[in-house]
Amino acid sequence: MATVDNLNLTESATSDGLGTEDLREGRFVSLVRRVPAGSWRYLLVLSDALLIFAAFLTAYLLRYQAQLFISVDPAFQLPVWSYLPLVVLLVVVLLVAFRFSGVYPYQPGRSWVEEVWRIATASTAGVIVLIVLNLIFRPMLYSRLVFLYTAILVTGYLGIGRMLIMVARSHLRQYDIGVHRVLLVGAGDVGRMVMRTMAARPDYGLKLIGFLDDNPAKSTTDVGRFKALGPVENAADVITAQHIDRVIICLPWQTHRTIQRILRECEQLDVAAYVVPDFFQLTKNQMKVEELNGIPLISTRDISIQGWNLVLKRGFDLVVGTAMSLVMLPVIGLIGLAIRLDTPGPIFYSQVRVGKNGKEFRCYKFRSMVSNADALRPEIAGMNESSGPLFKIRNDPRLTRVGRVIRRYSLDELPQLYNVLRGDMSLIGPRPNLPSEVAHYQEWMKKRLSVSPGLTGLWQVSGRSDLTFDEMVLLDIYYVENWSLGLDMSILLRSVPAVIQAKGAY
Repeated sequence: MATVDNLNLTESATSDGLGTEDLREGRFVSLVRRVPAGSWRYLLVLSDALLIFAAFLTAYLLRYQAQLFISVDPAFQLPVWSYLPLVVLLVVVLLVAFRFSGVYPYQPGRSWVEEVWRIATASTAGVIVLIVLNLIFRPMLYSRLVFLYTAILVTGYLGIGRMLIMVARSHLRQYDIGVHRVLLVGAGDVGRMVMRTMAARPDYGLKLIGFLDDNPAKSTTDVGRFKALGPVENAADVITAQHIDRVIICLPWQTHRTIQRILRECEQLDVAAYVVPDFFQLTKNQMKVEELNGIPLISTRDISIQGWNLVLKRGFDLVVGTAMSLVMLPVIGLIGLAIRLDTPGPIFYSQVRVGKNGKEFRCYKFRSMVSNADALRPEIAGMNESSGPLFKIRNDPRLTRVGRVIRRYSLDELPQLYNVLRGDMSLIGPRPNLPSEVAHYQEWMKKRLSVSPGLTGLWQVSGRSDLTFDEMVLLDIYYVENWSLGLDMSILLRSVPAVIQAKGAY
């Protein structure tokens, strides 16, 4: 992370001490750049200590001032200063508990729920220790309810703090603050697995600058926004030229001499290097590990959306899809009326799309274009702004007045709830592509067809039409390989702000 010494501030700073770069990026971002990278861990511990103190103070007020649940006998009323030694001990015990429970060091990519769970278990353990010490030594008759309130409030305060940290990190990543510049060596199946993860999980703070590969076709063909930077032998030059922080090696085990050479080059250049084991191009969710007297046995397993998981996902689609259909029924009626009054033509538009295992189905949408839009497509083919086989125009001249509004907020896709209830689609899943688009799939892209397409998905909450076709496919395959009901719920909740902000919607 940059410090204030290498910021390019102009001499004509504004009256509050901020230069032109500060005005462009914003005061918050500029101030963050001034903080040395190594200081963040200490600032986190300091802020946690202050929040623990604030939680205890709140617990004291709830017990002795608000007298929550149980009133305090005046004989046992204690002044706040009498708790001071206990507060200091509480802060020390909880910070140590956080260290041993994995709260520290802070791990980018860890979910908020997991982070709060770790804080809650460590806080509970630390408070129990203090209660036991109080019962043994009894220096003063402290209220045990204060301990209980403190444990709950510490979890709440630090949980809110972690949420703010995650929001701030997401904002700062737009300015390359708090991210590691990554070079990928090897663009085969394992390399694409890493690409999928980086595309789907920006919260890990890894920015893939590009990749190297000895296959001439791969080393000269970009994958979405991930740049092809030539053959593997260019590793040292690329690391220096692109200011790489980390190198991830995804080469087959047969090339172990090449792997060793790259590791030595990274060591000489003081760049962290990591090797992804070549376990037959398996992701962690495709591997089943058993043990035979200490010997690890690795076998494959089917994709996660099968068996009872498929039943669970279908049940989720039916329950939530039915509820959404009933809630949105008035909106659906108003949109249909607006389309009818705006331009001549049908209210609904149907199109053949490709579903699970390549099965075609008829997908329904509100008509957002003029009735002869398909016939006009050859005339505007040169205006296509999308990559790959997709056809997208930011300001499509075929859109109607109502169509521009409903497309912007994805309201044109509400009739697809009918497809969800029929079983053609799922609430969450890959984007349903046209047969003409599927015909241009490369072999590795076909895995996205192994599950039902979705009304929304990772592609929508990650940028929608601003994504390249390759990036969309990477996100879809990541979803197929890492499905869980929790992931579905997370995507569904993230879809709400994505639709409201209308980012990448066209």
